[in-house]
This record gives sequence, structure tokens and C-alpha cells, in this order.
Amino acid sequence: MAFDLILLSAFAAMLCWGVGDFLIQRTVRKVGDLETLCFIGLIEFVGLFPFVLNDWQLLFSIPNLLVLSLLGIITFIGAMFTFEAFKKGKISVVETVIEFELPVTIIIGFVLFREVLTIWQLFLIVPIFAGILLMAIGAASKKPQNPFEGIEKGVFLGALAAIGMGFINSFTALSAREVSPVMAVWFPALFLFLISYFILWKKGKARDSFVNFNKFKVLILAMGVIDAAAWVFYAIALSSQNLGVITAITESYVVIALILGVTINKEKITPHQYVGAVLAIVASVLLAMTLM
Repeated sequence: MAFDLILLSAFAAMLCWGVGDFLIQRTVRKVGDLETLCFIGLIEFVGLFPFVLNDWQLLFSIPNLLVLSLLGIITFIGAMFTFEAFKKGKISVVETVIEFELPVTIIIGFVLFREVLTIWQLFLIVPIFAGILLMAIGAASKKPQNPFEGIEKGVFLGALAAIGMGFINSFTALSAREVSPVMAVWFPALFLFLISYFILWKKGKARDSFVNFNKFKVLILAMGVIDAAAWVFYAIALSSQNLGVITAITESYVVIALILGVTINKEKITPHQYVGAVLAIVASVLLAMTLM
């Protein structure tokens, strides 16, 4: 696969995730985390269906089904931990902890694919990580109330979410390489929809989901489409390149979310958060250049 397509896909995933997380946060606050997962799964499953028709025969392979099913289960668990972390803990603290998905992903990538980063790539991943931490720490310092209780819950759930995201990233790469990039997104989306809808049905909230969809359909559709695009771009980039490097490039999606928070939500951030944003973006661009 051409390097220019890989890099464009990585940066497109970063942009879509930044916008998508911004919309996901709004959706979760309006309809809840489980319903948000249900909508994301349904939109991605329906929207990507035409693109997997040519790969349909790949599902008749038992190894492919096992890999995709495992990814679907991991995706649901990881997503639930992430949403619960943001619901019960401070968002800024949780964001800091979840960014540890990067070293988790690198470690799993080494085990699964025997991928090794160059010294220059390792050197550039450090400022990306540092820049993201600078942004998150600045936001955390603005909310000191109930620090021990809030941080304790947020850190615990955030750590589980980070581990979950590391496994999601790694098995997305495995599925994209062993099956196909689009199938690596479409099949787990089916799991997200079926599991979350079943839980909503058992709780007697399935009917409320349709009401909420009609009420917030523009927001929900935009969220689902952009999130689906992010994962497809990510899977395409992973299909033939180093898992750790691609994930490091996409980690700067936090910067996109920060920009949206400042411009749309009118959030105030500190000067060192701006420094962190610039640091992460510049290092991401330089890291991408190592793939050329």
C-alpha cells in the first residue's frame, strides 16, 4: 500500500476521532452511554454493509470469525469502560490515564507482530505523549473539588479503559491484516449493536432508544458516521504499517477535541496546554515523516 495513502488515513483517523469524541460526549450526556454504543454499532453496521459485500466470503473462515468475534467482544468491553470512566471520574483526569493506551498498544504490537520501533520513532513518541499529558494536566488543575474520591474512581476505570483500548487497537490491526480493514470495523459494530440493544431490551429501555433517536437524530447520525470513518481510516493505515507508529500519530486526536472545546464550548485552557497541543501535533507530523 502506498505510503501517502497510509499517512493520509492516519491523519484522517486523528481528525475524525477528535470530532467524533466531541460528538460522542454530547450524545452520552443526552441519551446515556449504553444507548450511544447501540447507535454507534447500528450506524456503522448499516453504513458499512455495502462495502463488505465483496469480502463476505471471508466470514466462512473459522479463524477469521474467531478473530473478528474476539475483537467485537473486546470493543464492547473497552467502550463501556471508557464511557463509564468519563461518567464517574473527572474527564480531564480520565483522559490523562486513557492516553496510556499508547504504550499498551506498542507492547501488544511487539508480542503479536514482533514490531520494533526505531530510536528516532521512540524519540518522537515521547513528545507526543508529553504534549497530551500537558493538555490534560492543565484541565485537571481547574477542578480540585473532591480530588481523592474523583481521581480514585477515574484512574481505576481509566486504567481499565486504556488497557481495553490497547487491545482494541492491536486486534483491529490483526483483523485488518488477516481479514480486511472494513470488515475489522463492520463486524465488531454488529457486536456493539446486538449486545447493547439486548441489555437495553432487558432493562425495558429499548423503546426509549427510538424516542431519543428521533429527538437527537442529527447529532446521533453525525456521531456514528464520523466515528465509523475514523475506525475505517485507522484500520486502513494499520493494514500494512507499524501499529505503534500509526497509533502514536492518531493519538493527537485529543488536540482536535481541545480545539473544538475552546471554539465551540468556549472552554478556557492554560498557556502550557497550548504548548502541549503544538508539541503533540509537530511530533506527530515528524513521526509520520519517518514512514516515508
